[in-house]
Order: sequence, then structure tokens, then C-alpha cells
Amino acid sequence: MSGASLDPERERRYAELFEQLDLNKDGRVDISELRTGLAALGLHRGEIVLESDINHDGLLDFQEFSQYLRAHEKRLRLIFHNLDRNNDGRIDVAEIQHSLHKLGVEVTMEQASRILQSMDRDGTMTIDWNEWRDHFLFNPFHNMEEIVHYWKHSHMFDIGEHLTVPDEFSEQERRSGLVWRQLVAGAMAGAVSRTGTAPLDRLKVFLQVHGSTSRGINLWSGLRGMVQEGGVSSLWRGNGINVLKIAPESAIKFMAYEQIKWVIRGSKEGGSLRVQERFIAGSLAGAIAQTIIYPMEVLKTRLTLRKTGQYSGMADCARQILKTEGVRAFYRGYLPNTLGIIPYAGIDLAVYETLKNAWLQRFCVDSADPGVLVLLGCGTISSTCGQLASYPLALIRTRMQAQAITEGKPKMTMVGQFKYIISHEGVPGLYRGITPNFLKVIPAVSISYVVYEHMKKVLGVGY
Repeated sequence: MSGASLDPERERRYAELFEQLDLNKDGRVDISELRTGLAALGLHRGEIVLESDINHDGLLDFQEFSQYLRAHEKRLRLIFHNLDRNNDGRIDVAEIQHSLHKLGVEVTMEQASRILQSMDRDGTMTIDWNEWRDHFLFNPFHNMEEIVHYWKHSHMFDIGEHLTVPDEFSEQERRSGLVWRQLVAGAMAGAVSRTGTAPLDRLKVFLQVHGSTSRGINLWSGLRGMVQEGGVSSLWRGNGINVLKIAPESAIKFMAYEQIKWVIRGSKEGGSLRVQERFIAGSLAGAIAQTIIYPMEVLKTRLTLRKTGQYSGMADCARQILKTEGVRAFYRGYLPNTLGIIPYAGIDLAVYETLKNAWLQRFCVDSADPGVLVLLGCGTISSTCGQLASYPLALIRTRMQAQAITEGKPKMTMVGQFKYIISHEGVPGLYRGITPNFLKVIPAVSISYVVYEHMKKVLGVGY
């Protein structure tokens, strides 16, 4: 089919698109009309005004609009033909995997399938020219490298106590500052999420520490008791330092993860880690981050449990602990905390991968892309399973951190705490406070997701 015979059809398609975007029907499209119109079409791009505005008046007339689309379609056609190695007019999973491999990005067949499924509208597990063109028409990519960068875009969520393992970034992404903008977006999402669920977190810590004396205290009576003791604001005790430790923890974890990843696979750029390697790298990175920021964890527990007037602030709390208990007090509960990282990270990752793969195998034939909400659901369930496995260690850690303020109870080691809880409270004693802990997971994930998406737009992360 010749280019000339395609022109009238193409011009008609451009005219229809332009009419949809020209909301006030003045024959020109400005940036706000473009954003509104593209959002209505399920797209979120605004850069094409800058790229195709020939006379730089901030407006696009039909000639500028169609000129941009013609040039862009030509670029997309060239990329499509380069990807279509067997020249059958369709791109399959193997061709996507091969093109990424040529650019130094190793992906599994499953990852390549997910990329393909995000564009596959007819469920054939191949991409024809129309699907390819429509998917990228308003994405101003100039070459395959930019499309790969778009495909690699990642999500990081903080649902309370554990930050997700950072995704892998290329050298170009690191140089461009994308990594740190993404970490800032994740930290902001975590800060808002933790603040929103702080009352439930404080109740969890209270139930963990005062286990045997808190029998009969339910969710409502526990929160009411806290309000009676110190007013509504007391529900947020310890939240300041809990938010403050997000930034150093995520930065240290990311940098440690990068170094460990380098050691595991060598300095070769591009190869991605297998699931087992990600578990090892993630666990070690988490342990390193926790070791460095652990004194802040102890401060958080003490500030969360404090009575009205006990400390004037974080500095005063740190000063009093140092004066009365010494430096070692800042590392009480460190062993169960570090041991807890392994079952949490391992189960979290294993359950996440299993759920995601099961979903892809069952539903990818019909609908394709799992979408961020499905992945978020998998993440929520896997994180909950991880917390369930590591919760007894987290409870023992919190009790050890709080030992100085639980008068009348002996100072015990990790094993001593375990024996004491079993003999005095039974196995359920190891799971005290788990109800408010689980109740905060869904609101924490939801808040984190909404804030993270908003912060990405504000900071210009990704496409």
C-alpha cells in the first residue's frame, strides 16, 4: 500500500483527533485543552505542544498538529520495522525481548509479555502497526532507547514499617537525577501514609508492649484511653520521628542495594537480578539500612509510648536514654529486628511473584496488562503475609526497645522475652496488636499510591 493512498485516511484521522482536542472550537489547541483532551482519551501528555509549536505562540493550529503527527508516525514506523525482525507486520514477545537485549537490558519472557500486553488491545499477544501507533502517538519518543526507558519505569511504595526494594535504574537514569526524584516521591508518599495511619500504629505498639496488662482492651477502648490521657494529638505521638527516618532509610537502602547488586552480578550494566538474588540483595540492603538508622527506631518506640510531659521532644528523649541507660540502649532489640527482615523479605517477594504470575497466566489471554492496581493488590497481600511471619520478632523487638519504661518487668534477652511471653500469655501473646497493624495496611497503601502518583507529576518523574 503506497504512502499516497494512505494520506486521505490519515488526514481524516488527524482532523477527527484535532476536533476532539479543540474544546472551544476556535481552530487552535492550547496546552490546557491538550491535557484535558488527552486525559479524556486515557493519555497524559502535554509535551507535544512544545515540540510541534512551530511559531512558538503556545497554540497549535491544525497544520502544526498534523505536521507533528506525520513526522512522529514516520519515526514510530521506523522503530516498528526495526522491532519486527521477521517482517510479518506484527511484534511478538521474543522480538521485544531481543530488542531490549540489544540495548543491554535483560528481561524475562514474562516481563516482555507484560510490556506487550500493555499495548495489545485485541488479545492476540502480538502488536500490529495500528496498536503500536495508537499507543505511542502522543508519547514524544524519538528512538528505541526512550521507549525502553518508558517501559522500565517503576513503582515504589511504603506501607508502614517496610519500604519496598528499590527497582533497578540505568546509568542514564542515575545521571539524570530520576532516581532521587523517585525516592523523594516515595518518601513523601510514605510520610503522608504514615501520618494518616499513625493512631493505629501507636495502638499497635501500646498493645505489643503492654500485652498482659492490655487484655480486654479493644481497638476503640484503646484509642479512647489514649485520647483521655493526652488529648487527640497524643494519637500521633512518635509519628514525627517515624516520618523523619523515611528519607535516610530509603536513601541508604537504595545505595546499599545498588552496591550489593553490583557485587552479585559484577559491574556489567543491564543484566537484571533473578528473584533469589533480589531477595538476598533486598534483605542485605534492608539490614544495612536498619543497622544505621536503628537508634531512630528505639526513639520512635519510646516517643510513641511516652506519657504526657515525659519528654519535651526527640532530642530530650535521646539525651535521657543516653544519660540513664547508655549507648547500648539505642540498639536494644536489634537482633530480632534484623532476623525479622529475612522472613519478611523472603515471604513478601515469594508471595508477590507467585500471585503476579498466577494472575498473568490466568487472565493475560483476555485482558493483558495487569495494571498498577492488580500489582498493588499483590503487593498488599504479599506484605501482609510477610508481616504475619515476622510479627512475633517485631513484637519482641518492640518490647526490648521499651524495656526501661516497663517497670516491674525484668530486662530480658530475645530468647528470654520469647519464653516469658509463651509462659505468661501463650502463643496469642506473640500476636498482640496485629489487628490494628492489619487494619492500617489498606489505608496506608491507598494513601501511599495516591500521594506517590501526585508527587510523580509534581517532580516530573517518568512519562
